[in-house]
Amino acid sequence: MIALIQRVVSARVDVDGATVGAIGPGLLALVAVQPDDGEAQTARMLQRLLGYRVFSDEAGRMNRSLADTGGGLLLVSQFTLAADTDSGMRPSFTSAAAPVQAQRWFERLVELARNTHPRVETGRFGAHMQVHLVNDGPVTFRLEVR
Repeated sequence: MIALIQRVVSARVDVDGATVGAIGPGLLALVAVQPDDGEAQTARMLQRLLGYRVFSDEAGRMNRSLADTGGGLLLVSQFTLAADTDSGMRPSFTSAAAPVQAQRWFERLVELARNTHPRVETGRFGAHMQVHLVNDGPVTFRLEVR
């Protein structure tokens, strides 16, 4: 499982002109599911999303996590993060999970997150989404759980 996380002041996802998920300060996580992902990878990714220290402490150092700050978490499925871009001029998506499998594990990630964290929003799986964000810093990291 791969996640591109961005520390944000605010973020939202629109589908067909309507907002389907929005947060204030927190993390936007673009998430890709890979073919070998399952319960262990999903649980570990949530642990990393909630525990990764990307928020400033009193000294201005990145020592606080989303769990520490209680900020929002906006989860957005994005299979293109799993693309193989090693050769040629067109990405290959053979390294991304099939849609049925990807949806299962993405929805499980959302379920676990909502059971653990107070503010979780999502985009809409499989939809054409417009993602709006105000990146804070900017602070962006790529997380991968194998």
